Amino acid sequence: MSEILRLDNISQSYSGRNVLDVPGLALAPGQILGLAGPNGSGKSTLLRLIAQLEPPAAGKLQFLGRTVDEADTESRRQVTLLTQEPYLLKRTVFANVAYGLKVRGERDVRPRVREALALVGLDPNVFAPRLWFELSGGETQRVALAARLVLRPRLLLLDEPTASLDSESAALIRDAVLAARDRDATAMVIASHDMPWLNGVSDRILHMDHGRMVDNPQPLGGVS
Repeated sequence: MSEILRLDNISQSYSGRNVLDVPGLALAPGQILGLAGPNGSGKSTLLRLIAQLEPPAAGKLQFLGRTVDEADTESRRQVTLLTQEPYLLKRTVFANVAYGLKVRGERDVRPRVREALALVGLDPNVFAPRLWFELSGGETQRVALAARLVLRPRLLLLDEPTASLDSESAALIRDAVLAARDRDATAMVIASHDMPWLNGVSDRILHMDHGRMVDNPQPLGGVS
């Protein structure tokens, strides 16, 4: 099975302090890797590096077999991150979900937007015209997820996607994640403190502590 992501000897440091040290990590298309660990264990830092929001202090990150650098905008367009507290534009739900498609030059966005909303359990007829401030916390999180799923990324990164959500909203997020994986072979890395939820969606869970992997993540679903 081909790799979508590979990390080799990745490390990160802030103000001279090492906060992340990942000797090796590989992920194949359609695979879901869970990240578990206490606050400050390096989960969010690892997600930011994979999302190419910041360069590592050392090491090599490969996406689809190519080494990623700061000028590699093409691979950056195929990776998207949903943060723990997602920000919605002060617009309608439809406009929020359609925004990324329009930025990329897509024209007929309505079918894709409606499909993405349905995927996260939001009736497009009801929610598309709603404004951002008319949503509950769980609905906001699902709209933000729809805005990323509509792009059909090769790699989706989720940072605490069920934090502060009720069980029904968390279940809908789970169903959407698994449906996207099954439909588009989207690979995912998901950081969460909700271990029952994380166990329910992940092919493998990597435990982290003080910026290091507690266990060896390879082989990952047959990737070596």
